[in-house]
Order: sequence, then structure tokens, then C-alpha cells
Amino acid sequence: MKRVLKVAGLTLVFGMVAFGANEKVYKLKMGLVANTSSNEYKAAEYLANNLKEKSNGQIVVELYPGAQLGDDRSMLEQLSAGVLDMGFAEIGRFNIFFPEAQVYSLPYVIQDFDHMKKATFDTEFGKNLQKKINDNLNIEILSQAYNGTRQTTTNRPINEIGDMKGLKLRVPKADANLEYAKNTGASPTPMAFSEVYLALQTNSVDGQENPLSAIRAQKFYEVQKYLAMTNHILNDQLYLISNSSMKKLPKNLQELVKQESDLAAQYHTKLFMEEEASLIDFFKEQGVTVTNPNLDPFRSAMQPFYEVYMKNNGKVGKAGLEEIIAVK
Repeated sequence: MKRVLKVAGLTLVFGMVAFGANEKVYKLKMGLVANTSSNEYKAAEYLANNLKEKSNGQIVVELYPGAQLGDDRSMLEQLSAGVLDMGFAEIGRFNIFFPEAQVYSLPYVIQDFDHMKKATFDTEFGKNLQKKINDNLNIEILSQAYNGTRQTTTNRPINEIGDMKGLKLRVPKADANLEYAKNTGASPTPMAFSEVYLALQTNSVDGQENPLSAIRAQKFYEVQKYLAMTNHILNDQLYLISNSSMKKLPKNLQELVKQESDLAAQYHTKLFMEEEASLIDFFKEQGVTVTNPNLDPFRSAMQPFYEVYMKNNGKVGKAGLEEIIAVK
């Protein structure tokens, strides 16, 4: 059964105007939560430029960064309704619509980006989820990029899981992050991202967790002198298009969008991986002490959360979790 979502106040943004004698220009609107200084924006801009060049100006992608069109959930709904053409989302974020998708954000289930790609595209669970997204939400997954791995900064060193005990750890309001904090012995403290720097500076919280790129961009290293490489959640970024928008493109331009989205995802991944490779040295230069705790106890501590996930999602969740762990 197809899900139909309506977004008030929005009109169809997929437009066409005359171009040359026989060609048309297809305008595609792409929304991003990230701002213009982010790697996500750089990759989206790369996609837009390449599509315009390689389509000889027939495809024009208009970028709307900085959550101008709403948060990620709102933009997924807009894509589903066909009033937004393109966007980004983590695959685990689809748990809003399909709870079993949460498996992709369970701490320590995904080992690295290669594992994430296999879990998404090579498993029956992943293929079935993509079909649900396409059939029920009217959204096609074009490609998948790496978007950083979450690490933990604190005002005291984390050398082992025992050092997490009692730590007031800022996390977003997401089950996976809350459970990471709780099951490692910390005290999860949900807080808006915009408030985190001041909370760290005033010791209202003892730490936070984010990818290295976000830690640098937000200058958390100025107010946190310890970084633990906890590698607890890998973030991906899907390149998405509304089926309604894709169907209005001629076949040759549909293929071009798929091809260039894949190349943009590769560029996106390269940006994050190269940045992460250099950031450890950068943080050390800023006086940050970097620790590498044994992650086996962290992983074992997540078992109660895995049990809750399987209980909530029944046979589908259990089979999916087992298949994703095995495919690595």
C-alpha cells in the first residue's frame, strides 16, 4: 500500500523551461541540513556542477543548505510527496517509517564503510528495505556515501569502559546515541546541537560524541582536552531522489543522474576519509590527548539494546541483524 504524504504550503518544484531549439532544462531542487562550509555541501555542489556540465545545461540542481527547507524528517516527507526533488538521509533514519531500519545505527553493528555498503546493498534485508522505501515512500536511493564515524570527547581521559561511568554525555535525541551513553555507564544528556559548546565550556556536561569533522567545525577541541576513539556509530549519507521527479526526466538523463550521484558519493566519501586521516594530528597539535580504549567491552555492553531491537522488530529485525553481522 503506497503511503501518500502531503506537505502544506509547498508546490511542485520540478520545473522545465525551454532550452535551445529542441531541448528542455529540468530544474531539480535539493535540500540539505548541512551548511555551506560542510563536506556534504561540497559534494552536493560537485554533483550539481557535473550534472549541469554533462547534460549540456539540461539539468540544473538548485541547492538549499542549512535546513532552509526543514529538518531531515521534513525533507524526507517532501521527497515522498514529490514536492522536493533530491536530498540526503542516513539509511538508519528511515526507521521513522520502517522501525527495522534502526539496525544500521545500532552501536558497533557496522564495522566500517565497506561493511555499511554490503549491509545496504548486498543483504536481503537491505534490498527489502530499499524496495519498501521505493514502493511506499516514492523515494529512490541513488548512491551511498561515508559521512564520518562518531567519537567521544570528554573533560577527563577515557582509557577503558569503566572511565565512562557517571560521565554526563551530551547526545542527540536518538535511541542509538542515548543507548550508547546509557549502556557504557554514562549519563545521557540530550541537548540541542547549538547549545553544546557552551555546555562543554561551563562543564554543564562532561562530554559529547560526534564525527571528527563536526568536532573540528564546532571547535569542541577548545573546551575538551580528551578524545576517545570509540568508533561507536558509523554515519552514512544516501543520495535520494523522488520517484515523481525521476520519472519526468528522459531515460538518458535518468541514467546520467544515477551515474553522477554515484561519482558524487565517491567524492563525498573521499572528503570525509581524507579529513579524518588528518584530524588526529590536528587535535594533538591543539593540546588534545587522544586515547584508544579496548572496544570489545563497549561492544558487549550494547547487547541489551540489541535485545530490545529484536524484541521490537520480531523475526524481521532478528534476521536482519544476524544477516548484517554475517555479511562483514
